[in-house]
Amino acid sequence: MISEQLAAALAAIGLTPAQRRHIDHLPAPPTAPFLRRVVEVQRDRLTLHDGEHESPARVLPALHLGAAAHDGLAVGDWVHVARDAHGQWWVHARVPPLNQLARRQHDGREKSTRAVIVSNVDTALLVMGLDHDFNLRRLERYLALARIAGVQPVVVLTKADLCDPAYAERRLHETCALMPPGVDVVALDATGDEPSAALAPWTGPGQTLVLLGSSGAGKSTLTNALTGDAQQRVGASRADDSRGRHTTTARSLHRMPGGACIIDTPGLRTLRLDADAQDLAGVFDEIAQGALRCRFRDCRHQGEPGCAVQDSVAPERLRNFHKMQRELQRDTLSALERKAQRQVWKVRHKAARARDRGKREGEG
Repeated sequence: MISEQLAAALAAIGLTPAQRRHIDHLPAPPTAPFLRRVVEVQRDRLTLHDGEHESPARVLPALHLGAAAHDGLAVGDWVHVARDAHGQWWVHARVPPLNQLARRQHDGREKSTRAVIVSNVDTALLVMGLDHDFNLRRLERYLALARIAGVQPVVVLTKADLCDPAYAERRLHETCALMPPGVDVVALDATGDEPSAALAPWTGPGQTLVLLGSSGAGKSTLTNALTGDAQQRVGASRADDSRGRHTTTARSLHRMPGGACIIDTPGLRTLRLDADAQDLAGVFDEIAQGALRCRFRDCRHQGEPGCAVQDSVAPERLRNFHKMQRELQRDTLSALERKAQRQVWKVRHKAARARDRGKREGEG
């Protein structure tokens, strides 16, 4: 059981009533009586927070080796720790997270692994710049990532101060039209006092937010504005494509003046969803609903007659859905299934080359 005094201290780094009830129902290891939150991860070394102070820590080899490769410790986790005879903090156990934002990483050949981005967050701020960074198809992926994890998404359009007002208003309208019910969209200048006022509904005491978006979108600038301190290094974006220079290299949790916590993350070069077909269908609500009206039960919404989805869903959104669907299918194939699939494609390519060669010879 967490004492009232400890709960008050830990609330400053995101201990919510739901998280406290969750922890109270779990037995704590007798060898690790202290509870801490992970605020930064650097390989096998962590930075922990007790609500007042940060301290470095390491992970017990037994925990490190016993944890599955796809479920390692992440920023936002709660852990049970103890000190050794030399005063070094060691993590003995992790509290099972209430939620996780995770993605799949693929080596380009056979292996697909799950990588946890952050744990135990209340709100995901999906950050996108109103410059060359603006990309609704990529935003759909981030939106799917948050909703699959059961995390409330809020879209934050940055650099509104650098755009023509009419242009910013048009982009804001396009983004709002894409959003499902209950998802808010905010356009703002990521510097100064504007972010704190605009995002106040989601930054109450004890809340944990995570910033997600591409490099150069303004996540670190937003972190500095919300914390009231230049804790995160920021860099200029390239003028030709607005790409950032990856000034943020590790995920880190920071405290905000009002009692909330915010996790800054590096820009993701690729984002493959950690989900299955059912999860994806739940995110693309209108496609799942439209499929009920299709003429054929096994309609794939790719040109079949009587397809209700193609008549009601924007072509770009439907193409993005099919692309993510193909990625999920590839990631769940076994090694033998991938090998069989490659053989099928080899036969098809060989047949296509033979047809082309036959046409050229016939024309000659």
